[in-house]
Amino acid sequence: MLFEDTYLTISNPCEGLYKDKGSRFIAFAYPVTNEEEIKKHLIDLRKEHFNAHHHCYAFRLGADKQAYRANDDGEPKYTAGKPILGQIQSKDLTNILIVVVRYFGGTLLGVGGLINAYKLAAADALANAVIIEKTVNDIYEIKFDYLQMSQVMKIIKDENLEQIEQNFELDCKLIFSVRKNNSNKMYELFSKISNLELKFLSTK
Repeated sequence: MLFEDTYLTISNPCEGLYKDKGSRFIAFAYPVTNEEEIKKHLIDLRKEHFNAHHHCYAFRLGADKQAYRANDDGEPKYTAGKPILGQIQSKDLTNILIVVVRYFGGTLLGVGGLINAYKLAAADALANAVIIEKTVNDIYEIKFDYLQMSQVMKIIKDENLEQIEQNFELDCKLIFSVRKNNSNKMYELFSKISNLELKFLSTK
């Protein structure tokens, strides 16, 4: 193994709930891959739960887990977003968003009570989640002549490469995904085909 090219995330959206002194803390966990998806989930939840007093959240993105944020949404500093993020970190998850929607029950919970409530609501959502391992993949585009089709497709099949998009005409184009640690091997195989163009597109 050249480096760690797997990460843990959740397979599907899930929910959790915690109640304390009349306040309800409803947690929503989502698998996400970028901040645009996160913004959409936040907008949708604010519309759906427009009567809620707070929409606190935390997220972490990327296989390297370096992109993350915690938001208290008006709660006292570090009492909401940070405990939610702590639950994400405790499970070593990434590409995940957890939003905890609070309906205030009329009784103040204090700093310790809030930290506990947001932590346990997020923990309940994760307890209901299916945690899966995913690989970090590189996306490539290749262009080749139709006569080279059999050579190209043999590599695709032998290396079990995922085809994302294909256009097989006189000049053929194919976009595929390969596990990051297998990229060098794949590159060497395709480079043996004359006049084939190989272009790296992205990592996901």
